[in-house]
Amino acid sequence: MNRLVVRNARLLDPATRLDQVGDLLVLDGRIADLGSVGPVSGARVVDATGWALMPGLIDLRVASREPGAEHIETLASLADAAVAGGVTTAAVLPATDPPIEEPALVELILRQSDRIGRARLRPWAALTRGFGGQVLAEMGLLSAAGAIGFSDGGHPVAHAGVMRRALAYARTFDRPVMNHPSDPGLVGVATEGELATRAGLSATPAIAERMMLERDLALVALTGGRYHAGPITTAAGVAAIRRAKQDGLPVTADTALPYIALNEVAIADYRTDVKVWPPLRSEADRQAVVAGLADGTLDALSSDHQPHDADAKRLPYSHAAAGIAGVETLLVLALEQVHTGSVGLLDMLARLTTGPGSIIGSDAGRLARGCPADLVLVDLDRPWRIDADAFRSKARNTPFHRRPVQGRIIATVVGGEAVFGTLP
Repeated sequence: MNRLVVRNARLLDPATRLDQVGDLLVLDGRIADLGSVGPVSGARVVDATGWALMPGLIDLRVASREPGAEHIETLASLADAAVAGGVTTAAVLPATDPPIEEPALVELILRQSDRIGRARLRPWAALTRGFGGQVLAEMGLLSAAGAIGFSDGGHPVAHAGVMRRALAYARTFDRPVMNHPSDPGLVGVATEGELATRAGLSATPAIAERMMLERDLALVALTGGRYHAGPITTAAGVAAIRRAKQDGLPVTADTALPYIALNEVAIADYRTDVKVWPPLRSEADRQAVVAGLADGTLDALSSDHQPHDADAKRLPYSHAAAGIAGVETLLVLALEQVHTGSVGLLDMLARLTTGPGSIIGSDAGRLARGCPADLVLVDLDRPWRIDADAFRSKARNTPFHRRPVQGRIIATVVGGEAVFGTLP
């Protein structure tokens, strides 16, 4: 029997608002007790005095490049990167080659996840064939194979009739449909405004997000299907989600790491490592998104991990690939908003654990009896600098190299076993 006792840790459970020093007992990969735990015969005992013990993070949106471009990222390197960042469950986007639109590919990822044995990799399946936005994928078969939901990733579904059918059909399987909220007719590499004009970059108006979002919310009201919007990047988007929830619609939403850690000023020197899609927004939008995380309008914060090789970023800004390799920096950059007082600690942890967990139907993300012992042991006060050269991911495309941060992961535990760091 696998037995582990963590003693004298600061136990943090956002689901119950628990924040107190205590012990936690793990038996056979699940949490058996917490609070004050007596002697346990044959157990490994870890003294965690001065450290926090929290649920493992659930990252709602990460990209692998397997199958199709394993030289950029494999499922194994993604799993390594995830646990290095405290992520114990990673929801894998279907943007592979071929796309995850066949049940066999869903099953392959689940088998590979079990074989790799680190982070739990859970696949999103494609919403439409070839991300073409016209023909629905075999949603029933994909759901039966283990898909957590349906999405075309960064390809918005433009056809309202297709989205209506998708929402109605997914309702029969109780699976969410995730759409990228951006009008595909309004595209650009920067957000429309003074900065984009000065830089001479093609621009998209921030209203493109609200336009797609309002259409989708109207279709949710029509069909009753579960809908997830992400990433939300603008004040108008946050307001639309807030209103939809007040109206009782089955809607959830997330934002992604770049939109709370950066604003559009970062594009001024044409650094391609800050190029993301949607593009970085104004400081007012960034603050509104952070406020949406703080008050729970936004259910989750994802890394939106998008690994690229150096060649894809070593191009003129307009032609460079969009995206940041972010899964390893998700927790520490989220904690920046805690240290500045913008978001409460338990509130931020909720957006990283129970929030995304409820969206994908995971029973992880909690410190509770019977839940999986997916845990992160963290020194919340330890300062350090992000080092992209030490990433476990194959990718190094990050604008956060050498950024000073506060909060160091001591160990990541999945199913009661340490998969990153060392349990002292």
